[in-house]
Amino acid sequence: MTTLEVASSLTHIAQQTRQAASKLALLSTEVKNQAIAAIAEALESAQDEILQANIADCEAATAAGIAKPLYKRLQLDEHKLRDAIAGVRDVGKLADPVGQVQIHRELDTGLVLKRITCPLGVLGIIFEARPEAAIQIVSLAIKSGNGVILKCGKEAVRSCEAIVKAIKQGLSQTAVSPDVVQLLTTREETIELLKLDKYVDLIIPRGSNSFVRFVQENTRIPVLGHADGICHLYLDQAADITKAINITVDAKVQYCAACNAIETLLVHQAIAAEFLPKLAAALQAVDVQLRGDEPTLKILPNIAAATAIDWETEYSDLILAVKIVDSLEEAIAHINEYGSRHTDGIVTEDLTAVETFFGLVNSAGVFHNCSTRFADGFRYGFGAEVGISTQQMPPRGPVGLEGLVTYKYQLTGNGDIVATYTGANAKAFTHRDLEEF
Repeated sequence: MTTLEVASSLTHIAQQTRQAASKLALLSTEVKNQAIAAIAEALESAQDEILQANIADCEAATAAGIAKPLYKRLQLDEHKLRDAIAGVRDVGKLADPVGQVQIHRELDTGLVLKRITCPLGVLGIIFEARPEAAIQIVSLAIKSGNGVILKCGKEAVRSCEAIVKAIKQGLSQTAVSPDVVQLLTTREETIELLKLDKYVDLIIPRGSNSFVRFVQENTRIPVLGHADGICHLYLDQAADITKAINITVDAKVQYCAACNAIETLLVHQAIAAEFLPKLAAALQAVDVQLRGDEPTLKILPNIAAATAIDWETEYSDLILAVKIVDSLEEAIAHINEYGSRHTDGIVTEDLTAVETFFGLVNSAGVFHNCSTRFADGFRYGFGAEVGISTQQMPPRGPVGLEGLVTYKYQLTGNGDIVATYTGANAKAFTHRDLEEF
C-alpha cells in the first residue's frame, strides 16, 4: 500500500473505533461485564489456535535471530494464556470506573454541580513482543468504556491476530461492537496512527526509551510513557541476610525479562563481606552472571568487572550489576541518578531507614522487604494493566482502570445566569457539598 492508502485506511479504522467507543461509553456495567465474560470464553475456545500461532511466531523469531529477552516476552504457553484469561475475568469483577460522582456540590439553591468520571475515548496502544498484553489491554479498555487500537510488534503478529480474532468473535455475541477493538501490524500504520489526533485520545507506547521518545516527538496526541525498567534493590546494613538472599534471587530470576526485575544490587559495606559470597553462590546456582564494582571484586574476585554503562543498562537477562555503598544516602543518590523511576526496593529491619528510602527515592514503586516483581497491575488487584507509567504525573506505576478514565463537570440550573452573582448587589454562592451521591 502507498502512504496515502495507509493513511486513508487508518483514518477509516479510527473513525469506526471512535463510533463504536461512543456507543460503548453509554452501556451499563452489566452489559460491559457480559462482553468481558464473552471474551474470556472465546479466548478459551481459541486456545489451541492462539498457542499454535505463537509457536509459529517463536520459530520465525528464532530464525530471525531475535534477542533473548525479547524472545522470552514473546513466548505464550498454556500457563501464560490461562493467567491472562483469568485476568480478564478479574477485570469483570472490578467496580466500574465510569459514572463515579467525585463532586456533588450545590453552588446555590437549584444550581448543582457534579464531577463524573467518563471514558477517555480511543486508546492507541503500541507494544512489542508480549502477545498476552493485547488480552489485558482489551479487557481494561472495554470495562472503562474505551475503544482501543492495538499495534503489536512484528515478531508477535500471528499471535496477536489469533487473539484479536477470538476477542472479536466473543464480542459479536454481545451488545458491544467488535469495532471497539482494532489491530495494526506494520510500521507504516504506526506512523499514521500518531497523526490521528482527531480520533485517538491517548497513546501508550511500551518499548525502549528511544522508541518512547520517538512517539512523543512525532505526535500531538497525549502520550503515557513506559520505557526502561532499571530497577534496584538496596540491602541495608540492618538487612536480614536470609530475607535479602531470597528477595534478591526472586527479583532477578523469577522472570528476568520483565521490566520490574532488578538490574542493579546495592549493598551496604557493613554487610558486604558476609553477604556477597552467600548471594553469589545462590545466584550462580541459577546461572546469573554478576558484574561488580572494585570493592565488590575484592570480595568476589571471579566475577566480571562492572563499568559505568552497567549502572544504566536494562539487561532483561540473567545479569546483575553489584555495587557496594557506604550509606543509605549513597544508595538513594545512585538510584535517583541511574534508575528509571520504575520500582526500587530496600531490605532492612530499620524502620527509620525505610521511611527515608520511601521519602527520597523518586520512583513509581518503592518497596520494603519484598521483591520488585510485585510491581504489576494483576498483583496489585487491578485485574490487569495497560502498562506501567514511569512519568511523574498520574497515572503512575501500573495503569489499570482508574488510569483510563477522565471526568467531566455537569452543571444543572433553572434559568440561572452569572449576572446574578456579580456587581454591587451580587448574590453569594452557597458552595455546599451534598452528601447523597
